[in-house]
Amino acid sequence: MKKVLVLLADGFEEVEALSVVDVLRRANVDCKMCSIEDEYVRGTHNIIIKSDCNIKDIDKEDYDGVVLPGGLPGAENLKVDCVKELITKMNEKKKIVAAICAAPETLEYFNILEGKKCTSYPGFIQDKEKVNYVEDEVVVVDDNIITSRGPATALTFALSILEELRCINEVEDIKEGMLVNFYNKFAK
Repeated sequence: MKKVLVLLADGFEEVEALSVVDVLRRANVDCKMCSIEDEYVRGTHNIIIKSDCNIKDIDKEDYDGVVLPGGLPGAENLKVDCVKELITKMNEKKKIVAAICAAPETLEYFNILEGKKCTSYPGFIQDKEKVNYVEDEVVVVDDNIITSRGPATALTFALSILEELRCINEVEDIKEGMLVNFYNKFAK
């Protein structure tokens, strides 16, 4: 069974975090909401989430990927040593490292995005000289790095993570079950 951590810090964007958790759990991925501090974490819109685990207590070798939701000050609050250590190890082992909205800037801060194609919420990393910023895509995948734009792109971001986990059959079933295919017929 695939295993993924979604890191939660106070001020995280709820839609971005919970969309990933929901989609991955629908596909039977062992997806844990992992706090970097307290058991209960307050999102940027004052929704309080009870985490499944704490970053200090996990076996870092045991996961296939890690996801950083955006939100402010959530993405800023992820710029701590325990997160850097986890992200760096996951990246070195070519495990999935995914970030959305403001969180790709956290990856850039940790020197994970150097030379990589990436995207983010407008105004966060496109001016950084060390990355290959892509402005006109919803999700950008470069090797093991997955980045996306913001709350409206959270579902597509979650499905992309599932695809990169090689859960292709589950992706199509979930798209059908969540009416993504139906919606895409009418979206412009």
